Amino acid sequence: MNDAANAPMNRLPAASDHLAEEASSGTWPPLQYEPRILEPDDSPYQTHRQRVLAKEPYLASVTPEIASLTSIRLPSDVATLASEAATAIARFDQEFGSTLANFSAILLRSESASSSEIENLTAGAKAIALAAIGERSKRNATLIVANATAMTRALELADHLDQDAILAMHASLLGDEHPEWVGHWRTDQVRIGGTSVHSAFFVPPHHERVPAAMDDLVRFLNRRDLPAFEQAAIAHAQFETIHPFPDGNGRVGRALIHALLKSRGLTHGVTVPVSAGLLANTGAYFDALTRYRTGDPATIVQLMAEASFDAINNGRQLVDQLREVHAEWRTRLKVRIDSSAWRISELLMRQPAVTSSLVSSELGISQSMSDRAIARLAEARILLEVSGNRRNRQWVAPEVLSALDNFARRAKRGRI
Repeated sequence: MNDAANAPMNRLPAASDHLAEEASSGTWPPLQYEPRILEPDDSPYQTHRQRVLAKEPYLASVTPEIASLTSIRLPSDVATLASEAATAIARFDQEFGSTLANFSAILLRSESASSSEIENLTAGAKAIALAAIGERSKRNATLIVANATAMTRALELADHLDQDAILAMHASLLGDEHPEWVGHWRTDQVRIGGTSVHSAFFVPPHHERVPAAMDDLVRFLNRRDLPAFEQAAIAHAQFETIHPFPDGNGRVGRALIHALLKSRGLTHGVTVPVSAGLLANTGAYFDALTRYRTGDPATIVQLMAEASFDAINNGRQLVDQLREVHAEWRTRLKVRIDSSAWRISELLMRQPAVTSSLVSSELGISQSMSDRAIARLAEARILLEVSGNRRNRQWVAPEVLSALDNFARRAKRGRI
């Protein structure tokens, strides 16, 4: 970093200097900004204008410390809405989380797909299902499956939400594609939008500030004296503002919502597909994050509450459709409830693409028994072969995939 960026005259007061004043006034502390200078770039491909701009200071944001703020003060109607959303989430989890493990798994993958789509990573249910069993020809589908892994990791670490846990979530997401980015916070300045930090829509904090900002966020995450839903929404907005990684911040930040909801006891076995609710209006979502940075936490809390209600309604429709599909299979598949074929039908509710070797491993049966059971499901038109490779044929459950695609279409309805 250029020494000019570190000179005292270029420093704004630390956010903590204004903490007591902001808290006592009843407002949420907004971002501050400080001038910074880009590190020298000797690339021969830079234009003259780029070289000139690189010597000019730009404004990087400085996130306020929030861990010690006395309370989250919201308008009464927003606080009430957030409380109702928390109750709805807990009820949804109680209804589906304890007895319907298969549906819980498919809801988590649906949330992963929606969260990825907010970042313009789209793929159909078939491609995602095949990627989950090792098909790597569709990059977006592979990334969505990695996002599901990151969400699973987030839920596993919900009882230990520290900096190592967040780094582990990011590693699950991008460790295979960008191993150089994982295991640590970013070491460069990043920007959102624009062609440079001088024209960017938003410039997150300089990387020197990230460790302290994340330490403050982790302390905020581990408070137990705040309403859980409001805490999750604000923690997400603060995380996105810090932007601690070169890439994957949106997906990790939304996984963090679910980890915190589980940590605070609102959920136990179900991932409420909140991102599917946000997909209905991504413009409003990004606007809410912008408003948070100006000192307005109410907008992101309200939007996330509304998204939760939409997501729960959509999730119920998905589960209802899958139940109907499974019940209808019973009329086609005349087998005992403990038969291998019926056990595969239950597996398809959480993993709608399979191979014979996968079925053999999941059910603990021989390869030949797996082949025979798959053949019965194919005869009943429950499974459809999609690969001509005789040694490792791939099969999908079209009706389950259709239900998942319907879920995705409902999530995007009215999207701006």
